Amino acid sequence: MAGSAGCGKTIFSMEFLIKGIMNGEPGIYITFEEKKNKTYEDMLAFGWDLKKYEEEGKFVFLEYSPEQVKKVLVEGGGIVEAIIEKIKAKRIVIDSITSFSLLYQDELTKKEAALSLFELINKWDCTAILTSQSETRDDEAISTALEFEVDGIIVLYHVKKKGIRTRAVEILKMRGTKIPEKTFKMDIAKGGIVVNLNEVIDFT
Repeated sequence: MAGSAGCGKTIFSMEFLIKGIMNGEPGIYITFEEKKNKTYEDMLAFGWDLKKYEEEGKFVFLEYSPEQVKKVLVEGGGIVEAIIEKIKAKRIVIDSITSFSLLYQDELTKKEAALSLFELINKWDCTAILTSQSETRDDEAISTALEFEVDGIIVLYHVKKKGIRTRAVEILKMRGTKIPEKTFKMDIAKGGIVVNLNEVIDFT
C-alpha cells in the first residue's frame, strides 16, 4: 500500500488488523516510525482498544528498526516467528517498507531482500500489508517504489485541489481479482476507513 503523509496508511493498516482480530485472526504491527503509546491513544478515537487486544494475546506492537528486520531475515524468522507461533498470528503490517529498502544500496540486493521477506511471510502463513511512502500520483513511480513481487497494490491519496484536500483510494493491482479502473473518494470516519463507491475522484 502506497501513499503520502496524511493519506491514512496507518489507520487503513490498523483497521486491517482489527478486522482480523474480530474474526479470530490475531495480528502483529511492525513499525519503524510510529510510537506505541501515541498509536494506542490515537486508535482509541476509532474505538480500537489495542492495549486490551494485546492483553488478550491477540495483538502485538513491535517498534523495530530496519536493521532489526534485516536481522530477522538473516535469522530466518527469529523473534517475530516466535511471536507469530505464540499468538497464532494470521495478519501482519510492516510500516514502512520504504525505510527497510534504504538499507540496501543496489536494486538487486534490495529486491532479493524483499523477496526473502515475502518468503518468510508465506512460510508463516500470514496475510501482510506493507506500506510505502510515495509523494507522487504517477503510476510508474509508484510501481518502481513497489517493484518487488506483491499480490496487490493499493494507493491512498491526500491531494489538494482548489484549496481543499481530498482523500481517495485506488487499486492498481490485485492478483487473481477483477479490479475497478477507478479512483474512489475515501474518508476517515469515527469507525475507520469509509470508501464511497458512488463518487469517483478526478485529480486532473
